[in-house]
Amino acid sequence: MRTKWYQQGLKYAILLFFTFTFFYPIFLMITSSFKTKLEIFTSPLSLPTSFSFQNYIDVWDKVNFSGYFWNSVIVSVLSVTIVIFVSSLAGFYLARYSFKWNGAVLFFFMVGLMLPMKLAIIPLYLIMRDFGLLNSIFSLVFVYCAGGIPFAVFLFYGFFRTIPKDFEHSARLDGCNEFQVYYHIVLPLMKPPIAIVGILNLVNVWNDFFYPLIFIRSEESRTIPLGMLTLFGEYDTEWNLLFAGLTISSLPLLIAFLIASRVFIDGLTSGAMK
Repeated sequence: MRTKWYQQGLKYAILLFFTFTFFYPIFLMITSSFKTKLEIFTSPLSLPTSFSFQNYIDVWDKVNFSGYFWNSVIVSVLSVTIVIFVSSLAGFYLARYSFKWNGAVLFFFMVGLMLPMKLAIIPLYLIMRDFGLLNSIFSLVFVYCAGGIPFAVFLFYGFFRTIPKDFEHSARLDGCNEFQVYYHIVLPLMKPPIAIVGILNLVNVWNDFFYPLIFIRSEESRTIPLGMLTLFGEYDTEWNLLFAGLTISSLPLLIAFLIASRVFIDGLTSGAMK
């Protein structure tokens, strides 16, 4: 039965409403990044009178935003790379090899999903202090890896169990060792979970404010969420620079999401064709 025109129109109207609701705050953030502080208060919903990149220049040079940006990049890249590498190895081993404590090890990773890490913030702080990692971006890397690995192992474990073992047997007959089987045969088939783990951990690390606030004190080691606090003064806030900084910080996430979504779709397509 053909769908009536008003039913189809209602569906598009609902989609347009949610699209507008989602994109309008982003539109306001971008347009406000080109305005002066006075213009933001006098005409917050209008377009800027002139499109100047002075706010971007000022926030990059005067507020040490470049240092915050590269700290966030280093922390995010190291954390996501380590999480993907370690959890994919663990998931592959747990899914493909049977040993006495197989179930116990998997349950140990699952416990990490049940217990919020923020409840252990005091022991974590003491550990970082004893290892001399306070005021270091590596303290953030360790915490983010510990928080991201349990879910990633759970996801990789489920996907590895869906891959036929014939690919691995053929590779072993051709002379591949176990790591070569993992790296050259199995891992290229895991593009969808790699994309999921990568983008979820990247968003969590890039936008996190809590752990940098606890572990970082020096100006040189701040990430973007913590560094943006410098724009909030006791009596005044540089809203124009704040919107410019938010716009810059959102671009890497947008690029990463586009790349990850493409990898995810390509992985699903190639898996369906095989």
